[in-house]
Amino acid sequence: MNSSTPKQFIELNGKPILLHTIEKFIEAIPSIEITLVLAKEYRQQWEIICSQYKFNYPIQLAEGGETRFHSVKNGLTLIPENCIVGIHDAARPLVSKATIIEAFATAEEKGNASPAISISESLRELNDDSNKAVDRTRFLIIQTPQCFQTSVLKKAFLQEYKPSFTDDASVLEAMGEKIYLSKGNKENIKITTPEDLMIAEMYLQSGR
Repeated sequence: MNSSTPKQFIELNGKPILLHTIEKFIEAIPSIEITLVLAKEYRQQWEIICSQYKFNYPIQLAEGGETRFHSVKNGLTLIPENCIVGIHDAARPLVSKATIIEAFATAEEKGNASPAISISESLRELNDDSNKAVDRTRFLIIQTPQCFQTSVLKKAFLQEYKPSFTDDASVLEAMGEKIYLSKGNKENIKITTPEDLMIAEMYLQSGR
């Protein structure tokens, strides 16, 4: 992001990205319980943000880990049994209420859910020094929140960490569980670059 400020704290349309993200979940599910996984060195910054923006929704904090896997594992220690947990990237403030609600509903019915959208660009597969066209209809872009029944997810996170665990669904999949998909929304981008920030600002200003 070319910024000394962690991207989740960068201001977007008048307030930090993280607040936009959390507020989307509160709007979608007003009774939702939220756990924020945050590195120790950023806790004071979070408290300042809550005070500055008068954000009073009860949030419990878990300590961030070395990788996404370890951060999620830490967060799961604070999540009760027998419920549905949704794991979401703080830097995805444009997730729609419909995406959130459908992911939770699908997980409640089937055990898990990962929002997905189709690919509109052409794809090619690299193979050593050659490449070939592939059928893009066989591939999907995966988003968050990825939702799971906690009893199964907690068991999956007892596994040893592997570099192949690129998201939470891949951890569950490594245990032999079938992954189910729900409908995502194209605006639900993960803000990673300054260009992403500009796109997000445009979306928010247009009311999306």
